[in-house]
Amino acid sequence: MILDILDEERHRVVARKRRQRAGLRLSTLSPEPLLSLSTSFPSEKCNGKQLVTRSAIGTAEATGAVNLGPGTPVRPTTILVVGSTGTLGRQIVRRALDEGYDVRCLVRPRPAPADFLRDWGATVVNADLSKPETIPATMVGVHTVIDCATGRPEEPIKTVDWEGKVALIQCAKAMGIQKYVFYSIHNCDKHPEVPLMEIKYCTEKFLQDSGLTHVIIRLCGFMQGLIGQYAVPILEEKSVWGTDAPTRIAYMDTQDIARLTLVALRNEKCNGKLLTFAGPRAWTTQEVITLCERLAGQDANVTTVPVSVLRFTRQLTRCFEWTSDVADRLAFSEVLTSDIVFSVPMTETYSLLGVEQKDMVTLEKYLQDYFTNILKKLKGLKAQSKQSDFYI
Repeated sequence: MILDILDEERHRVVARKRRQRAGLRLSTLSPEPLLSLSTSFPSEKCNGKQLVTRSAIGTAEATGAVNLGPGTPVRPTTILVVGSTGTLGRQIVRRALDEGYDVRCLVRPRPAPADFLRDWGATVVNADLSKPETIPATMVGVHTVIDCATGRPEEPIKTVDWEGKVALIQCAKAMGIQKYVFYSIHNCDKHPEVPLMEIKYCTEKFLQDSGLTHVIIRLCGFMQGLIGQYAVPILEEKSVWGTDAPTRIAYMDTQDIARLTLVALRNEKCNGKLLTFAGPRAWTTQEVITLCERLAGQDANVTTVPVSVLRFTRQLTRCFEWTSDVADRLAFSEVLTSDIVFSVPMTETYSLLGVEQKDMVTLEKYLQDYFTNILKKLKGLKAQSKQSDFYI
């Protein structure tokens, strides 16, 4: 997000001062003795199906871990963010650091290290949800886990979003994690035909049955996703893809989601609750495109894909083993392009959290800020280009 990039330097300065005051040493955690993961868990079934998982139970036992019994109490401000490099995860990290939390980020080993997280003041630990044996060490000394991870587009959905999450929850239970925050999808319980939504719902049930103190937060949509989907193509005069369905989605700024999450984290009344976060207003695809056109000052080149085409494509890809995951993702797209409203009244949630709707960023304000900043930059680049042409 452009607005995030613009103030990134400010966060680096704040993080540097924070480290100097606290004398923090930012480094990857070294392995420590692990708890014995011998806790029993409920049957891994959902919607009448047996879901095969790769369990983290026994992983620590195989490494010779011992049961340490009651240990030193951990600080309530120590949190582990899983999925910290994602659109939502990085906002959780930044908000938590700004509010004084000791933030640890679980990051998969990668060619390009997540140095920006360290620059902000977080500690980075390497682990992979598809490898349960790497998880336990990341939770030593952690009070709360905030789970906003999801699989990469090229990965089978079950690898991270089901098998990895079950291993994560099992570890959290066995390691004595005090609170677990899980992000899900609005209406996931109503669409078992969509693999990702079914998995989210099954993970909710698994977490609820685990006995962990938890908060489940269902989300409708991110405003940040609209930049690449609509704003950038319009500015670059490229095709904007849409459908003929009247779906309405109440998009929310991930910075607001992060803020409300940390409020819910501190509010004991939220323990065990299933909350749904939605933006101030639900928008159709055409309304979003029209708003972007107005703010950009130019028309969009819209290519409309009928929902019937998505249905046909989904059935076709189901016929081949190597395209089954594509079909799963198309199924999700089909739901998003059907006659559904992804929104809920937020009055009770605002009251529970002690916040006001007027403090929530509207889509108009979010996109206006984006276009104002990006158009200002484009004008500056054009002015520089003209000056260069003049002197050449």
